Amino acid sequence: MTLPSGPSADQWAAAVAAVRSVGADDEVLLICHVNPDGDALGSMLGFGLGLRRLGFTRVHATFPGVFTVPGPYTEMPGLDLLVPEAEAFADPRLVLVFDVASESRLGGLAGRLAAPRSVVLDHHASNAGFGGVRLVDPHAAATSVVADELLSRLGVPLDTGIAECFYIALATDTGSFRFDMTTPAVHELAARLIATGIRPGDISRRIFDSGPFGAMKLTGEVLGRAVLDESAAGGRGMVWTWATLDDLDRHGQPPYVLDTLIDPVRRVAEADVAVVVKQTGAAEWSVSMRSKGAVDVSAVAMTQGGGGHRLAAGFTGHGEARDVVDTVRRLLDLHLT
Repeated sequence: MTLPSGPSADQWAAAVAAVRSVGADDEVLLICHVNPDGDALGSMLGFGLGLRRLGFTRVHATFPGVFTVPGPYTEMPGLDLLVPEAEAFADPRLVLVFDVASESRLGGLAGRLAAPRSVVLDHHASNAGFGGVRLVDPHAAATSVVADELLSRLGVPLDTGIAECFYIALATDTGSFRFDMTTPAVHELAARLIATGIRPGDISRRIFDSGPFGAMKLTGEVLGRAVLDESAAGGRGMVWTWATLDDLDRHGQPPYVLDTLIDPVRRVAEADVAVVVKQTGAAEWSVSMRSKGAVDVSAVAMTQGGGGHRLAAGFTGHGEARDVVDTVRRLLDLHLT
């Protein structure tokens, strides 16, 4: 699949004009997707700190659903910008959306896009195209790359707070700079962020190398039930596992501890595709998919109302876990690359 080009010069200019057209005391609302990850939170909060440097005094940041910041991000700069969905500005003059590929990921906050001005910053090739000004760059390794560029065009210099947020976003979405989207430009951006004085070692230990004992026990149990199907994906293979709400309760863990479970699953050499199915409600599952290159998993996800990237995507499935996986297995053969 050929990726579309990034934002045009006119789109960048329109985004800059949208930010500059509102007053420093006007209400500005930043939104990221439900169950936010490192890129969603890092891009949003880093940009919010940048708006403060521009002199904006009324900035809220929020996301739909349960108002819980995942444990690895509880020391991220800019958390004081966050408010629960119900307390977010109801009638902001400007709305900026971060790391959201479709309006459905905004939940009850989607109506805020009716604000006089809205700007969408994203890097998903599956972005459905919504909002007033769209800064969507599928070639960017993370939404923070887009956010950094917009701040630069607004004349906002990096400081340690902004840099730490953007570094967390960049590191998490590139798998600690291991994934295919890790380009020379990614390392150049990381170098600029580190040059502000942030400490990558401390950040990495906090984000990637720390977790509760119960999460380790839960991960071991869920990995132990993994299934390898070598005939799936046109014979390239699929490995999958699942986790239930009962699993979380039994180990006393919040749902976010499962966010990185896909990483050890995708290491299986005999499978091109890795799938993790995580229960979120009665007969409802969050499905994470990864491919090593043989399958466009974003195309699979989009048929189910989800999205993402060619090698990393997800959607919400319904029914029993096995039914959801059977649907994925059927669709994989249709989207071999």
